[in-house]
Amino acid sequence: MKKLNLISLAVVVALAGCSDNDKNTPEPAVPVIDPVPVPIESLTVKNTLAVGSEQCINGGIETLTGDDSNQNGELDADEVTTTTVVCNDAETSLNPQQLAPLTTNTWYKEAHTKLASSQDNIANIVKESGKAKNVILFVGDGMGISTVTAARILAGQLQGKMGEEHQLSFETLPFSGFAKTYNVDAQTPDSAGTMTAMASGVKTDVGVIGIDEAVVNGNCLSGKGHELVTSLELAEIAGKSTGLISTARITHATPAATYAKAANRNWEDISDMPESEAANCEDIASQLVNFEKNLEARFAGIDVDGLEVVMGGGRRHFLPKDAAYNSADAVSSVEGDRTDGRDLTAEWQAQYPNGQYVMDQAGFNAIDVTNTKHIFGLFNESHMQYEADRGNDIAGEPSLSEMTAKALDVLDNNEKGFFLTVEAGRIDHAHHAGNAYNALSDTIELSKAVQVALDKTSIEDTLIIVTADHSHVFTIAGYPKRGNPILGKVVAVGETEPTLAADNMPYTTVGYANGGGFRDLGEETDAEVGYDFAPVTGRVDLTDVDTQSPGFHQEALVPLSSETHAGEDVGVYAIGPGAHLVTGTNEQSFIFHVMDYAADLVKQADAKVTK
Repeated sequence: MKKLNLISLAVVVALAGCSDNDKNTPEPAVPVIDPVPVPIESLTVKNTLAVGSEQCINGGIETLTGDDSNQNGELDADEVTTTTVVCNDAETSLNPQQLAPLTTNTWYKEAHTKLASSQDNIANIVKESGKAKNVILFVGDGMGISTVTAARILAGQLQGKMGEEHQLSFETLPFSGFAKTYNVDAQTPDSAGTMTAMASGVKTDVGVIGIDEAVVNGNCLSGKGHELVTSLELAEIAGKSTGLISTARITHATPAATYAKAANRNWEDISDMPESEAANCEDIASQLVNFEKNLEARFAGIDVDGLEVVMGGGRRHFLPKDAAYNSADAVSSVEGDRTDGRDLTAEWQAQYPNGQYVMDQAGFNAIDVTNTKHIFGLFNESHMQYEADRGNDIAGEPSLSEMTAKALDVLDNNEKGFFLTVEAGRIDHAHHAGNAYNALSDTIELSKAVQVALDKTSIEDTLIIVTADHSHVFTIAGYPKRGNPILGKVVAVGETEPTLAADNMPYTTVGYANGGGFRDLGEETDAEVGYDFAPVTGRVDLTDVDTQSPGFHQEALVPLSSETHAGEDVGVYAIGPGAHLVTGTNEQSFIFHVMDYAADLVKQADAKVTK
C-alpha cells in the first residue's frame, strides 16, 4: 500500500506542473489500482495440560489450530478449527515436588509412622500355638464402639487436646476385629450368655451361666450334664495361677461366667433361688468359695490350689442375713442376704489360712504381694463405686487399675504363668442409668488398667485381649465442630452458639435411643440416683443446663425405666502370642479359641486329668 501511495503522489505533482495554455488539453486518466489483500495467517497454539486435568490424568499437550481472521495476532476461541490432545504416559513414580503436599502433611507423616510400626508388629508377633505363658482378658461390660469413641475423645480433652486424635491404651494394640454378640435365643444379648461364649467357647441362651443351650432357664436339673469348661478352669487345671477382678459384684453375670454353672444368672446367693432349685443346685457365691473343691470333683486325678486372686464387690451374697455380720461400711441395716446362715468369707479364710481377706482400701494397701498366695477382696456391699464416685466410699476402695496391678504382682509369682480376667462392670450400669459421664469415666479407667498390664508384662509371653460383652443404645450425633466437648451441646463448624433443633432447643452430641432420659443432678457422681425419678417423655430445653456435669443424664428417645443393651458387634483388641488371630468379624465364642491356641489351655489341662 505504501508503494501505491507514492505513485499516486507523483502523478499529482506532474499534473500540477502544466501551463495554463494546457488547460484545454484533456487530462490524462488516472489509473485505478485495486488494493492488495492482506493474507490471513494460520496460527497454532500449544498448551501444557497439568497432571490431574480432565483431558489427561497424567498431563499432556493440547494443540489448537485455526485462522487469525481478525488479524490480531492471537488465536481466539471462535477462530479455533482443530483441537488435538496428546497425553503423557502414566507416571511410574512421583517426583519429590509432586509428593511434597503429602510428605509434609502431618496426617500423612503420622500414618507413615503407623505403617512402619504395624509392619514391625506383624513381623515380630509370635504365631506358634502354645507360646503364651500368660493370658489376660479385659472385658468392658457394655463398652460398644460408640462408647470407645466417646471415651477416647473425653480422655483427650481432659488432657487439654481437641480429643478426636487421642487413643485409649487398648486402641494402640496391633490387632483388632469384631465379635458378634447375639445369644442363641436373643438378637440383643445379656452378659451371662455373652461372657459364657468368651469364657467357654460355646454360645448359650440369655441369662444362662456356664451351661450350653440345652438348659431350660431357671430349671436347675435341666443343666446337669451340660456344664461347660471355662478358660479360667483350664488354666487352673494346667497349674497356672488364676485371678478374677470386677468392679461389679463378683457374683454378677460377667465374672460369674468364668467359674460358675447356673441355669439363672440371678441365683447369686441362696436367697435368690426358689427352694426347689436350691435343693438341687449351688448358688453362685457358694460356687466361688468352693471353686477348688468343685473343680477337683468334676475331673479325676487333678489337684488344684484355687483362685489366687478374687477382687470385686458383692459382700452381701457372702454374708448371713444378720446385722451381727455387717461390715464397717455397710449401707443397709442388714448387709448380708444369705438365708442359710453361712458366712462364706469365714469359710474361704478356713480354706486358705495363709490368704488375706480384705474389704477396704487400707486392707488392700497392706497386702504383701510377695508372700501372699491367695487374696479375697470384697470392697462393697453391692457393686463397687463408679470411678468418679470412688472418693465417696465410706471405707475406701481401690481403682480397677490398682487392683490389676496388685493382681499381676501376685499372679506372676508362678513360673507356669497365669490367667487373669478383668471386668470394668460399671460401664454397663452407667449406660443403663442413662449417664454418659460415668460410663465414659469408667471406660477411661479400664484403659488405665490395660496400660498397667502392658507395662507389667511382655508381648513375647503374654496374650492380652480387650473386648466387650455387648453394646448399648448410646450414640454420637449431630454435626459438632472438631474439639467440641463430647459431653456438651452441639456447636456447628464455624459457630460459637449451640445448634438449635426444629423445636428451637439445643441438643447434646451424645444421647440414648431409650431409657430414663433427662436428669439434671449437678455434681452428683453416683449414676444410680437417676433411678429416683420417673422416665422423662419428650424434649427438655437444655439452654441453661450444664450437660458436662457428672450428674447430667442425656435425653432418651423412647422412655423406659432403664436404658437397654444394643445388638451390634463389639471391638476386640489384642497383643502378644496368638494376637494375629484377632481379625475380621467372628462369633464371640471365637475369643476362647484364640486364648486356647495361644496358651494350649486344653492340651495342658487334658494332660493333668486321669483317663
